[in-house]
Amino acid sequence: MLTDLEIAQQAHMKKIKDIAFDLGLNEDEFEEYGHYKAKLSLNLLKKENKGKVILVTAISPTKAGEGKSTATIGLADAFKLLGKNVSCCVREPSFGPVMGVKGGATGGGYSQVVPMEDINLHFTGDIHAITAANNAISALLDNHIYQGNSLRIDPQRIVWKRCLDMNDRSLRNIIIGLGGKTNGVTREDHFDITVASEVMAVLCLSSDFNDLKLRLGRMVIAYNYDKIPVTLNDLQATGAIALILKDAIKPNLVQTLEHTPVLIHGGPFANIAHGCNSLIATNIARKLTDYVITEAGFGADLGAEKFFNIKARIGHFKPSAAVVVATIRALKMHGGVIDDLTTPNVKALAKGICNLEKHCENVAKFKVPFVVAINKFITDSDEEINFMLNWAKEKGYEISLLETWEKGGAGGIDLANKLLNNLSDTFTPLYDLELSLEDKIKMICSEIYGAKNVLFAPGIKTTLKKYEELGWGKLPICMAKTPHSFSDNPKKLGRPENFEITIRDVKPSIGAGFIVCLTGDIMTMPGLPKTPAANNMDIDENGLCKGLF
Repeated sequence: MLTDLEIAQQAHMKKIKDIAFDLGLNEDEFEEYGHYKAKLSLNLLKKENKGKVILVTAISPTKAGEGKSTATIGLADAFKLLGKNVSCCVREPSFGPVMGVKGGATGGGYSQVVPMEDINLHFTGDIHAITAANNAISALLDNHIYQGNSLRIDPQRIVWKRCLDMNDRSLRNIIIGLGGKTNGVTREDHFDITVASEVMAVLCLSSDFNDLKLRLGRMVIAYNYDKIPVTLNDLQATGAIALILKDAIKPNLVQTLEHTPVLIHGGPFANIAHGCNSLIATNIARKLTDYVITEAGFGADLGAEKFFNIKARIGHFKPSAAVVVATIRALKMHGGVIDDLTTPNVKALAKGICNLEKHCENVAKFKVPFVVAINKFITDSDEEINFMLNWAKEKGYEISLLETWEKGGAGGIDLANKLLNNLSDTFTPLYDLELSLEDKIKMICSEIYGAKNVLFAPGIKTTLKKYEELGWGKLPICMAKTPHSFSDNPKKLGRPENFEITIRDVKPSIGAGFIVCLTGDIMTMPGLPKTPAANNMDIDENGLCKGLF
């Protein structure tokens, strides 16, 4: 059996200019980055919107795999096979997970985005630019303090962190400025992974270049000795940071194995950020095609909730439909099976299907029609498949067996047709922004997670009140939570009941336009596993990549 990399390397790619011309672009509306990648002009934002947005989400992820990206890409190919004018929008892979354990974000099997190697490594340099922009702010901030600190910044109340696009637990908590007074002010500092940086969130939620500058300027980087927020505008650095991002703000154009256009742009994680590709990419895709297939990270409790409550609300568009992806293997794991996932086990499937059920209920809360997509494995038994079909019939859910990994777009035709018959404009956000921050947090925890109670660490409620006094009370909430469970305990699989969620910290992302709430032991700088994926990677004398999935 061929690996994903081998399939991608054998693919016949169209020149990216031909993909652009197929979209109706002229040569002034894109810039080629080699033969198979391009940047799109922001002038395309001036066109009229026409495309309907279809979101692909999933159940709570397990080691068994769900295949959400494979479903997203294959679904776009299926729409193309049906003669529809379609595009796909996904996030850029983060270097840390690529080198670690999670893998890339270009799909799998015969449902992939190419050039796979480039996308999973440095691509067009967007994430590196975001890293540089983030760390330039840190350098300018520390220099300001060293050069006299006219803003009276309290070094103990600096909230801006440095970042790196790599999993590196050793950088979570550090001391800077050692070695004498000429080396800066000694203080504690921290690193986030780049995809958790507010600069990433700002770039992904900006509507155009002017909006990018507005959002960058209002980012809170510290507090002064009077506990008043200090912003990037106060540091007089907004223009320089926007300049660093002048190319990164432009969406990237690539293609699937079947030459469907794909816009890849931005890469915020859904467990510690809002988990969606850039609003600019989605808006440009809506202007160029009739249907836009996109995804949000992890399960519907995280990525989809944020897509609906944050991205769609900020972007002023209504998603027309959704897909909830699951595998029978993963549902059996939610039902208590850990190792033997290939042996038919309807009992475990029946026990674990509660996880899928809750995710379906969550999507329905936003009044968005959805179809359940079961990513089919060769080990799925007829008995297990029939159980899934009967379950969906009893619930009144549309369901489709998906074979895009094996067959590409042809394996998603049934799903595409069912979606085309279930489009609507009835989308409604879960909560009103006029609610207090505390009430919005409680609503997400109770309605989406199913928590019986929300616990706030000492001082959190006071901080939330302070945020409201500062004029931040009408912002949406971005929850940072484990993706593996509805609770804040990753070991509680399935659909846990009678649990409590603990809000241990909150922080303002005023540039992005939301308040971040950290739950459980969620970390914004991951670590590498005992055996990183990097250990299996290589490149030969001809420049051919090996071991990249």
